[in-house]
Amino acid sequence: MAVPRTLLVTGAGRGLGRTIALDLARCGWHLWLADIRDSAVQDTARRIVNAGGSASPLAVDISDPDAVADLGRELQAAGPLHGLVNCAALADGVGGSPVHELPLAEWDRVLSVNLRGSFLMLRMAAPLIIAAGGGAVVNIGSDAATNGSANLAHYITSKGGLAALTRAAASDLGPHGVTVNTVSPGLTESESAAKVPETRHEEYRRQRALLRDQQPTDITGVVRLLLSDEGSYITGQEILVNGGFVFR
Repeated sequence: MAVPRTLLVTGAGRGLGRTIALDLARCGWHLWLADIRDSAVQDTARRIVNAGGSASPLAVDISDPDAVADLGRELQAAGPLHGLVNCAALADGVGGSPVHELPLAEWDRVLSVNLRGSFLMLRMAAPLIIAAGGGAVVNIGSDAATNGSANLAHYITSKGGLAALTRAAASDLGPHGVTVNTVSPGLTESESAAKVPETRHEEYRRQRALLRDQQPTDITGVVRLLLSDEGSYITGQEILVNGGFVFR
């Protein structure tokens, strides 16, 4: 597998998606940056270009099949695509209700982006990556899908489903030279994490083998590996990056 030259990163407007995009840009790859927040993804692209990198921002709702299809046609016309990082997800404002009180509308909202949207992006990008001669897909999951957590049934289910989708897609795409893996962080410092009660942060600190808060940059190296030649024989795996909060 050739080192990816052109990558699509979703959720690149802020948080972990932005951190991943900024890190990958330093590798010299051209990045297509997708996010539902137009001004935010434009800002990420400006940061990359101002630092000497190459990036094209795209305002896309990944839960909308028509919008994803339009994106696919734009990417196909632009040239080869060698990789996808599926990072877009709903996390802000998610949680607070136990499963037996969870509103159906909230369940549908989270699953539509975190799982359905990731599937739509993978389904759109896979033929383009195959046409380029192979490449890699990295889905961003969560260790919550392994560990469980109260009042997050929709979020946990979406991330557990993403890990299952990874294994299925790895089987389907492996013969075409495409690897598919999930990187699952723990509670990571971000705008969303800032809204989590400090008592929960403290609980995570006590239970990790590494007694510090998790930073977005703790994940970028693993993502970079899975997109590179050095990671080209890793597929169908879920890699937990959580400082030893969960061992598996």
